[in-house]
Amino acid sequence: MNKSRKKNRLLLINPWIYDFTAYDFWSKPLGILYVAAILRKKGFDIDFIDCMDRLDTSLFKKTGNIPTKKNKDGSGSFHKEKVTKPESLKHIPRNYCRYGIGEAVFEEKIQQFPKPDVVLITSIMTYWYPGVFRVIALIKKYYPDCPVILGGIYATLCTDHAANFSGADYILKNSQLNQLIPLLQGLTDNSNNLNDLKNNHFHNLNCFPYPAWDLYNALDYICLITSRGCTFRCTYCASHILNSKLEFRNPEQVAEEIAYWKELKGIDKFVFYDDALLVNSENHIIPFLNEIKKKNLNINFYTPNALHVRYITQPVAKLMLECGFEKIWLGFETADSELQRKTGNKVNNASFTKAVKNLLKEGFPPEKIRAYLLIGLPDESLQSIIESIKVVMDNGIKPYLAKYSPIPGTKMWKEIVREYKWKEPVDPLWHNDALMPYCSPYINVEQYQQIKMIIQNFKL
Repeated sequence: MNKSRKKNRLLLINPWIYDFTAYDFWSKPLGILYVAAILRKKGFDIDFIDCMDRLDTSLFKKTGNIPTKKNKDGSGSFHKEKVTKPESLKHIPRNYCRYGIGEAVFEEKIQQFPKPDVVLITSIMTYWYPGVFRVIALIKKYYPDCPVILGGIYATLCTDHAANFSGADYILKNSQLNQLIPLLQGLTDNSNNLNDLKNNHFHNLNCFPYPAWDLYNALDYICLITSRGCTFRCTYCASHILNSKLEFRNPEQVAEEIAYWKELKGIDKFVFYDDALLVNSENHIIPFLNEIKKKNLNINFYTPNALHVRYITQPVAKLMLECGFEKIWLGFETADSELQRKTGNKVNNASFTKAVKNLLKEGFPPEKIRAYLLIGLPDESLQSIIESIKVVMDNGIKPYLAKYSPIPGTKMWKEIVREYKWKEPVDPLWHNDALMPYCSPYINVEQYQQIKMIIQNFKL
């Protein structure tokens, strides 16, 4: 029997954040935008809902809310609504909120689109899974017979939890993304490019199309990756689990992409999502920045993911300044040499000091440089944290506190489960870094407040 049409319409969704706090530090679902672009090339029609789109005008038209605060650099506050805390978090003395568009806006969007043949949902932080679950429940309410595929970070790190509780029909880890197109072609009538299935669509960065940024009606900034993975194996980090090897894009191609978005959409703010932006600098970041200089684009770059300090030489710092790097975030974590060794030897105090000196010498104002300090690590004392703060301040820049978040699969995970007296399987809600001062055996709420006051009183 001949069918009247090809069933190849996909709905892609970036879910809400459910958390005690959330802020848009240049946050976009870059992975699913790449997926959208690849699937378009395979003949699928794409609809898209980003529940975290701060610039979605329907959020304000539907609810009457005023737009949230927007900064000149493109970052800003999410709209939020207080919701009931999960039972296991009832004792935490903070409000729990849903961040992003309202449910009424979400349901209106679902009804505006044609019925999808498959829904694809991404996931980011493991402890944000309540937003994933709610999106899946609403999709099943409107389209009970529609297959739902769940991917992303939560799906990769907490696969069993997602399979048992999310309601998704299929779970794909990052390493399984090459199975997506065959799966979709089995679920739909799309048989386009069958002879091309042998190609590895999701594992060659230089073959990726540009992300589907056109799915947004308004953009303040664009996020990009020039590499994927990391050479280091820090005991607290899951980068190597999500991407097992380090690979680089062609520097000229990245520069061309930036020029394309600047010309097409007038975007002048670009945000790096790399975990290892400066690694292999002679063959990667240096030729890339030289290409950017040639193009004279008058743009700014932001680095919310920490930069590895050992690679910030004077030539690299000079190029970064000349090419419009607006804010620099350094990965320092701790000044405790024993903790540096135990957590992976990514950094030492001498390389940190040298990196800061190079940045300052080349002309970066100190207020544009921040150093991440990771607090709540096993065996990290209050005095150790205070000493680390002092080291950063003595170098003339301000520290930024990053609370430790336990991540399953990391080298530190088993130690944390033992020290926290957890029993596995651990609910991913307990991965939330906001819980650290309330749950950690290493630092309590009073000590955390003391640390915050030290930093708040520091003046550049």
